[in-house]
Amino acid sequence: MSYNGASRRPHRVVIVGGGFGGIEAARKMKRANVDVTVVDRRNHQLFQPLIYQVAAGVLSAGDVASPIRAMLKRQANASVLMAEVTDFDIERRQVVLDRGDRLDYDSLIVACGGDTSYFGHDEWQEVSCGLKNLGDALDLRNRIFGAFEEAERADDPAARDEWLTFVVVGGGPTGVEIAGQLAILPRHAMQRDFRRIDPRAARVILLDAGDRLVSAFSERTSATAADELADLGVTIRERAMVTGIDSRGVDVSNGENTERIATRTVVWAAGVRVAGVAATLARAAGAGTDRAGHVEVNPDLTLRGHPEISVIGDAAKLAGTDGKPLPRLATEAIQQGRHVAKAIRNGQAGASTPFRYFDKGALAVIGRGKAVCEVRGHRLWGLPAFLMYITVHLFYLGGVGGRRLAVIVMMVGTWFGARENRVIEGELASIERSATADQPVAQG
Repeated sequence: MSYNGASRRPHRVVIVGGGFGGIEAARKMKRANVDVTVVDRRNHQLFQPLIYQVAAGVLSAGDVASPIRAMLKRQANASVLMAEVTDFDIERRQVVLDRGDRLDYDSLIVACGGDTSYFGHDEWQEVSCGLKNLGDALDLRNRIFGAFEEAERADDPAARDEWLTFVVVGGGPTGVEIAGQLAILPRHAMQRDFRRIDPRAARVILLDAGDRLVSAFSERTSATAADELADLGVTIRERAMVTGIDSRGVDVSNGENTERIATRTVVWAAGVRVAGVAATLARAAGAGTDRAGHVEVNPDLTLRGHPEISVIGDAAKLAGTDGKPLPRLATEAIQQGRHVAKAIRNGQAGASTPFRYFDKGALAVIGRGKAVCEVRGHRLWGLPAFLMYITVHLFYLGGVGGRRLAVIVMMVGTWFGARENRVIEGELASIERSATADQPVAQG
């Protein structure tokens, strides 16, 4: 039965997660006869593709994040709650929040995104830097600029080398982008800042367990990315499996050979797992999940037996028309949010037609006006790809506080190095990592 314009009360829609997919779904229901409640444990939407620029000091936190309330303030039928979802009462159609309060829903959209995965070695979190949220980015910024300060004070050459060695684990787009920016900083932005050290002596080592970087791209594009990074001075180690991380270095296995890399700064960009609330939903609804926690959904994004519950974005397990898993990009989440919202606008509890993903390509910036790009079989690299990267982000950043100027700042900063956002929060001692996890553990 259609409820838009016909029912006595608006249809109640609860959206768990204020990321790209969740906010897009909410916005597309602006003129529908629905009451939308967006629940997120943080008060902002993060523009994830530019978070590494915050870590590198090119952008400030406010350039890549916007309060969810501000994004929906002109939408009278939408409200926002900063809360954590702890459970779902499927029978009563209620979402349970962290203080025990409950939200009734007629339609539920779970768009919870993902968290950093350490592949069963959560102890590594204590001695490395993730890059998934604003807190991670600000912590890494402290670590990066603090490392140069520590090197300036070090009398022992070995200790100085440790501070000037940066290891990035993970050869996906995030790893490639932060590695490129780390190489740019000392060579093009900090060369005159110190008196006892030469920042250009800093080493950036990128470790990837696979056969090639950015494996989602074609082999030719992966090779181009590797060449561009090498030109910036990044040392690339492929087929390098991390077996241990502690506060003084990384243990790496490459076949039968093992290696110890002495470093004080390890950036973890190797894995993502679905946020825990997805597993909570799966247990409550009796839905299946894969090893990474992705929830199995019908082709229309609903849960089997629960047409009123939709799962979108990183949390959903769904294959494309070619049978391969969808790429879990922001563009996918946005399209899925629109798909579900359209059905609800039309009077349904959730979508009933299969979701069809329109592939808009993939991008990764290398640095200094260089990037790689693949769009529907077409390859771009170098400056043309970088300009494509800028254009895409100018479009999408309009949804994050309208801060398109941030992309221009990023462009200049990427070319010439960060200049303004090098503040270290706290004293120098605060960047030291705990030694409690200093016992390497073999990777299973």
